[in-house]
Amino acid sequence: MAHSTDLIRNVAVAGHGGTGKTSLVEHLLFQSGAIAKPETVESGRTISDYSDEEVARKISIHASLCHAAVGDRKINIIDAPGSSDFVGEVLIGLRACETAILLVDGRSGVQIETIKTWRNLEARHEPRILFISRLDEERASFANSIADVHEKFKVNPVAITIPMGEGTALKGVVDVLNQKAWARPASHDQKETPIPVPAEYKDALAAARAQLFEAAADGDDELMDKYLSEGELSQEETLKGLAEALAGGRVIPAFAGAGAQNVGTAALLDFLAGIAPSPRHMLPEKAHGADGSEIEVHVDPDKAFSALVIKTQIDQFSGRLSFVKVVTGRLVQDMEIHNTRDGRKEKVGKIFTAQGKKLEEVPELAAGDIGIIAKALSLHTNDTICSPDQNFTLEKLVLPTPVHLLAISAVNKKEEDKLNEALLKAAEEDLTFQVHFNGETKETVIQGMGELQINMVLDKIKSAQKIAAETRVPRVAYRETITKKSGAEYTHKKQTGGHGQYARVVFEVEPVERGKGYEFENKLFGQSVSKGYIPGIEKGIHQAMEMGVVAGYPVVDVKTVITDGKEHPVDSSEMAFKIASGSFQRGDQGRQPGASRTDHEPQGLRRGEEPGRRDVGSLGASRPHFRAESRRRRHRGDRRPGSAGGAPALRHRSSVDHRGHGLVRSRVRSLRADHRQDRRRRRQGGRGIQGPGRRRGMISAGARI
Repeated sequence: MAHSTDLIRNVAVAGHGGTGKTSLVEHLLFQSGAIAKPETVESGRTISDYSDEEVARKISIHASLCHAAVGDRKINIIDAPGSSDFVGEVLIGLRACETAILLVDGRSGVQIETIKTWRNLEARHEPRILFISRLDEERASFANSIADVHEKFKVNPVAITIPMGEGTALKGVVDVLNQKAWARPASHDQKETPIPVPAEYKDALAAARAQLFEAAADGDDELMDKYLSEGELSQEETLKGLAEALAGGRVIPAFAGAGAQNVGTAALLDFLAGIAPSPRHMLPEKAHGADGSEIEVHVDPDKAFSALVIKTQIDQFSGRLSFVKVVTGRLVQDMEIHNTRDGRKEKVGKIFTAQGKKLEEVPELAAGDIGIIAKALSLHTNDTICSPDQNFTLEKLVLPTPVHLLAISAVNKKEEDKLNEALLKAAEEDLTFQVHFNGETKETVIQGMGELQINMVLDKIKSAQKIAAETRVPRVAYRETITKKSGAEYTHKKQTGGHGQYARVVFEVEPVERGKGYEFENKLFGQSVSKGYIPGIEKGIHQAMEMGVVAGYPVVDVKTVITDGKEHPVDSSEMAFKIASGSFQRGDQGRQPGASRTDHEPQGLRRGEEPGRRDVGSLGASRPHFRAESRRRRHRGDRRPGSAGGAPALRHRSSVDHRGHGLVRSRVRSLRADHRQDRRRRRQGGRGIQGPGRRRGMISAGARI
């Protein structure tokens, strides 16, 4: 049976890892009658943690959709992970729901993920409810936890329930709103039962009700006037005031309990059904019209259909599942929908709601409801779908940028395509996991929010696809540039019997302001080189810059000026001048005296430099042990950089901020010693260091950078 918008409540359960979110969700479902028996996280059979990875690791990884019924109200519950590696799943829950239940550990108080989630809720102006959990354990304190919340967030939570005892002496909770108590059940698989408030908690109840009246009065001016004049409110007025204050974000209700022991769930469930805001109270969704103008879309069941795809899941048996939040109108089976991303139209097949991994078919979804469209192959996360006569795009999910990078390849090279396909599927399911191919380093690079997330993806691929992958630290895509003005000339002469090749070029190279890239200037006078050969000269310089001069990395931020040259009436050609201008890279003939020697030391981001000015942006986001390998491209007859005549001084520009410079300098000094020894051997007629005996130019920072 489809529920109307006013009878729907959407709630996201979030908080730091280990605070009991999954246990709370399990017992909310049990208390409502949605499931016959609650399971423990240790058993691996909970409703919301059902994937193989979650069962094995005993943690939540995915945002899981469940639902409970209280009277005629439908409560959609999204159980969000607590680890920072899966923050994308938390943000999905917060975006889809109008209310968040934020769990705080009764022993540890406010923790780091609690703070992060609170900031996200503040940014969204989303109502939130505190649940102080694990009060049945030693050192747990409801009062201390509330004080910690007040200190960290500068708010005054209002207790809706207060504990009867704490730690091992926890006997249940007192429902301040309804003036009754809920006794702790003998075991976690028994429901809470209401009892009269014990005499020893009467004074605490009276004090808590006074604070409750004051909080309810904040929701309405008329209620405030009555409270100031009479000192109390009726039950109906209290409920009305709390509902308005919660929807407006002017009150933070606080509940006491222990989810794993089914303590405090009954009062919380009643509060969600009676007071938590419906989707109609949600702030309007921001959207962009067909002309790009910004518009606001309110949740409204009377308008034409529109929805946002909040999550994509590819199931082995059910196929592609698209989780949608309906914003306006109704989603009905067999209706035609329009995807505003690419303009494609698609017919909706079956529609489901979910109880964990169990799909329950429904005929329709009303505005504000959350459900699943099965086997819609054209839908992706963040897509806006609507009726054919609608044409706007809802604002996309705002997800953090991945910070952990690894290069990856299949152990068996024949499985490389299958591995890439599996990685792309994983990236489609979780937008905080990304895959791309770095054309400069020729590596497939995966990015995620942390090591745990990446390991989970790779373990899943290995178990499902039987593909073994190896990971390593990505190479750094350096840039080269010069530090002072210099020049060179090169004569390309080749005679093979018949039409030969001849070209001579003379040019100057000078640094330009960082970020300008490349400038080319022709200062040739007279007829020393025909104009038709100038494009060949510029192409040769471009090609040499791409190949690099010192370590094979592209050269940037330089200006090249052609000052002189010479051509042959028969043997000259555009190709000959292109080869001759390649002396920019080879650096083997006619260097101007006084030019500086080469320098292999990497130069990191300087203090005060704009991060946006880094030459390679994405690699700088992570902090692994980067390794840069010198890839000197040697040509027949070339002299080694640093030999007589020298070359323009070059420096590497890295996309990372190098810390641990001591180790880098030590390695560079060792590398320079190799070069000096090599040059001495060459001057003495030797071959230098060759083959496997030659040390590779490696620069490695042994500490994290």
